Amino acid sequence: MRETPNFTGWQAMVLHREDGNTERLIRQLRLLGIHATLQWAPLSTAALPDLVIVDADQGWDDLLPWNGETPACPVVALLGSEAPGRIAWALGQGAGAIIAKPIATSAVYPALVMAVSIHQERKATAEKLQYLEERGLRPLVHAAVEKLRAARGIDEESAYAILRNCAMRRRLPMEQISAFILAGAEPLPEAG
Repeated sequence: MRETPNFTGWQAMVLHREDGNTERLIRQLRLLGIHATLQWAPLSTAALPDLVIVDADQGWDDLLPWNGETPACPVVALLGSEAPGRIAWALGQGAGAIIAKPIATSAVYPALVMAVSIHQERKATAEKLQYLEERGLRPLVHAAVEKLRAARGIDEESAYAILRNCAMRRRLPMEQISAFILAGAEPLPEAG
């Protein structure tokens, strides 16, 4: 079971217009121990904060530095009444969570925890893929992921996460679990 993040001492950047909702959000973040400041200029990949919060209604796309890649830090999208396409874009880039406006106190903490959790999961996935790539084992795992995708009708990232969780539960290397699945000696793992 993943630990609940302790946000004390975190630095957050809020890409948002300066209005009542923003000020209320910043006050709530500070109650959680997060120092939050407003940002208008584009973020630099060299000095990213611990957390980025973006307003999905106000054209923040050009302020993000990762250009379609998975963000290097957790991201939360603020959802207003406009631009559902931008919400989908945010989630696709690893936003991981949405806080609806007007911002409710009860929504802030769970959304932050979810964003950090998804970010950590994606980071672990990327690190494991790099490890497999370096050792020439990725094709084996990729084949098992494709088999799982076809059987469950899910995307590659979800299939990979299921496979990795199965390996962790069985306490076996992922490439070994993959080999078992491809050989039919291991049932296809379920999600969860």
